[in-house]
Amino acid sequence: MREKRNFALRDAAGNEVGIYTGIAPRQAALKVASRGVKDIRLRERGTKKVHIYQGNRRKVKKPKNAPAWMPDKIWKPTVKKIGVERLEKI
Repeated sequence: MREKRNFALRDAAGNEVGIYTGIAPRQAALKVASRGVKDIRLRERGTKKVHIYQGNRRKVKKPKNAPAWMPDKIWKPTVKKIGVERLEKI
């Protein structure tokens, strides 16, 4: 089983505003997109790599096998990878 990694969400000014965990950067990006963020820049903790995604979310019906407590409409996130950039310094 692969290790979970930590990714720091960066805002437009380059400040790190949140930490998201996932096996892959896409998994962390989906978590960020589900919260409504559109321009996603995730720095992998311990490296100088920044993964850049374009995020979106939309309301969809809940799945047929969903538990009873789940609302009728849920947010479904989608992300598209734009690229990876390397930082000179963190």
